[in-house]
Parts: sequence; C-alpha cells; structure tokens
Amino acid sequence: MPLTLNGRPIWAEIDLDAVAHNVRTLKRIAGSAELAVVVKANAYGHGLIPFAKAALSAGADRLAVICTEEGAELRREGISAPVLVLGYVPPEEARRVVELRLTPIVTSLDLALSLSAAAQDAGLVQPVHLKVDTGLNRYGLRPAEAIALAERIRELPDLYVEGLCTHFFDAGSSDKAETKRQFELFMNVANQLSWIPIRHVSNTAALIDLPEFNLEMVRPGIGVYGCYPDGVARPQVPLKPVLSWKTRIIRINHLAAGESVSYGATWRATRPSNIAVVVCGYADGLPRVLSNRGQMLVRGQKAPIVGRICMDMTLIDVTEIPGTQEGDEVAIIGKQGNEEIKAEDIAFLCDTVSYEILSRIAARVPRIPTGSGESQPLAETSARAGAGFQAS
Repeated sequence: MPLTLNGRPIWAEIDLDAVAHNVRTLKRIAGSAELAVVVKANAYGHGLIPFAKAALSAGADRLAVICTEEGAELRREGISAPVLVLGYVPPEEARRVVELRLTPIVTSLDLALSLSAAAQDAGLVQPVHLKVDTGLNRYGLRPAEAIALAERIRELPDLYVEGLCTHFFDAGSSDKAETKRQFELFMNVANQLSWIPIRHVSNTAALIDLPEFNLEMVRPGIGVYGCYPDGVARPQVPLKPVLSWKTRIIRINHLAAGESVSYGATWRATRPSNIAVVVCGYADGLPRVLSNRGQMLVRGQKAPIVGRICMDMTLIDVTEIPGTQEGDEVAIIGKQGNEEIKAEDIAFLCDTVSYEILSRIAARVPRIPTGSGESQPLAETSARAGAGFQAS
C-alpha cells in the first residue's frame, strides 16, 4: 500500500501483537513475580504510549521509566498503572512525583525528606524503592549505605519503602559467576531489610537464564521488544521482533563501470550497475558506519549499501535484483520473503547492541502501530513522532 509521509516515505511499523506475545511469554517465565516492563527512552524507540498500553493489556503489572517526565507522559495519556522511575530524581521534583503517583528509586536522604514533606502536604503515603550497587558502580548505594538509608526512611512520615533492587552488569554472559556473586551481595542486604516486601533484580537476561532469581518482581526491557540481550536466541523462549523499519526507492541511477557514488567516492562500480536511492540516512538513525558494509532488503533479496550513508538518503546496489523499480518497499529492519534483517544484525556490524540501534531511530521517523493491541489512532501516533502521514 503506497504511503505518503509528509514527503518522506520512511516509517517504523510497531507490531502490537508481537508486544502482547512477548509480554505473555516473559510473564510465564516470571511465574508469581510481578512483571514491570521497561519503557524508558520512548519505549526503546518504539513509541511510548501505544507500546505501554499494549504491554499492560497483555498482562504487565507495572511500567518502568527513567525520569519523572516519562512518567508524566504516561499519566497524561490516562495510564494509571504503577510506574517505577529507575533514574535520578532531584529533590525539587519530589512534589511532582507525589502528585503523579510515581514510585521513585531513592538514593539520598535529601530526596527522601522532600518526598516525605510532599506526601504529608498531599495527605498521601508515597511508595519508594532503594537501589543497592552490587558492582555496576553507576547509580545506587553501597550495601551499608542502603541499609542505613532504608532504616532512616522507615522513620519518616508518609513514606513507604516498597521495594529493594539492584542491577546486573553482565547477566547476558554465558558465564554467570559475576551475576551470581552480585545476587549473593544483594540478598545479604535484603535479608537485613526483610521488612521490605518487594525485591527485584532480574533484567531480560536474568529472567530467561536465571529464573530462580525472579523474587517478587522482574523488570525486562529488550526482551519485550523481541530482541535477546546478547543477540543469541533461546529456542525455549520464542520472542517476536516488534519493530520493522521501512522506506522506499525514490530513484534508480544506471552507472557505467568506473563511476562512483556518494561523498568521497568510496565505492566505484566494477560493472554496469543499478544503484537505488532510498529515503533513510544517519539523521534518521541509520549508523553511518554501515557505509559499504550494511544491507537492506528489496523484493525479498539483500541489497548491499554502497558509498557513504548521507544525512537523509542511502544508496543500495540492486543490480542483481531483477524488476526493481522506483516505489519499491525497502526493509531496513524486518522481513521480506524468506530474508530478514534484525536489529541484532545491524548491531553486530556496528560493534554495538540492539538497544542502541532501536533507541536511536530518530523522532522524525513515524511509528505506525499494527495489530490488534490497544493503541492510539495512527495520526496521533505519528504526530507524537514529529511527522504525520496519510495512507492512500
């Protein structure tokens, strides 16, 4: 079906049925533990509101974001489920956190005191979680500090220490020794704070590989989006990729042997060649490092990226793909026929992780929900992404 997207035929399809499948799959592994789906960074680039609603409809118990504003966006769209704020919350945002009924991770007494004061003013009991740093050495409290702060917060009016957590730094590795060591450190703290009802440590990798660590809550991220944390699929855990990234051929240039393409003339034709121009560049989130090494799918076949990727366009060699014409749909991420390019495949070529590839797809690329999951109307969703579209 031809699409007109404000003059730029580029879009990302978000399969809400795949979201539901992944949530249900991971929830089965979670067992009796609550499932808190991580939707930070615009749901890893998938579009926050449709994704969050689909996850909750499929059985997620909570959502997790990185900051107060992400939580506020959920509330503005009528989402009332518990929302855990995983990242830094400055004390001056305490009143807003209480008003929005968000659950922050507290790592300082200053924030705890501000939350207590705001909760008293609002006549509410404010839940909080504490984070124990067991080796990531990023954002959290050393074990002794966590115990001391937990006991201090316990004395403050209108604060309720609901949860205690940590974050694994290598759970996706085949060698689980460090993860098990972190878990032991965490449990030593948890056992001294046995009055805290919810403990949570498991990301996607731990949930899949170490279900004995589930405790009272798990917080998967990348798995809900259909990717495996280390890029290695587990047959016993069939996840479905949620995002397909697509564009169209807008021109085909016929080159003689010896002619070059794009900036710097880094690629030259060795035989008469058909070079297609597609609407996608590094300003859309396509890594420039894929120049002369990445691929896209055209008519169910892989077409190599040739020359340097530009800000708004990329060139692909379609010489060996018969019948290619202007207007043909091109898959940057996704399936065509029997071929597929996954976010993990692109990540491997870029020496990075699928998280980065997905979350860096630019806001100007409209996200279009598909499937039967609960979602916003398409025009609203694309407007949130900074570009409207019309289907014809």
